[in-house]
Amino acid sequence: MASVIDAHLHLLDRQIVDRDGRLIGKVDDLELELAPGADYPVVTALLCGPMALGPRLGGRLGVWLVSAARRLRPRGDTDPVRIGFGAVTEVGPSIKLSITVEQAPTLRLEQWCLEKVISRLPGGTREAG
Repeated sequence: MASVIDAHLHLLDRQIVDRDGRLIGKVDDLELELAPGADYPVVTALLCGPMALGPRLGGRLGVWLVSAARRLRPRGDTDPVRIGFGAVTEVGPSIKLSITVEQAPTLRLEQWCLEKVISRLPGGTREAG
């Protein structure tokens, strides 16, 4: 059964925690969908990161944030990090998920930096030795 909540009050800017209690990020924006004939929209995803936060902030700061994020992403990857609302198990002081941090798409920048930058530096890879 679906419940009605104040999305601005209960979701935005809340910390997202994986099923093991590890921090994933914060809810920067929401993806909403209005089903045909519905009276109110339904939250379909939590959006995270600078690509979601920039437009919400607006102004020069928001434009700068999105611009910087675009430069640090692989070409063509312009969507905000999206966590389907089906992964949410609890809405409280933090948003708890049924997935782990490794399964969440929030580590894309870290993974890209590790692959493209850090691994190319001397000593940038961990080798058994």
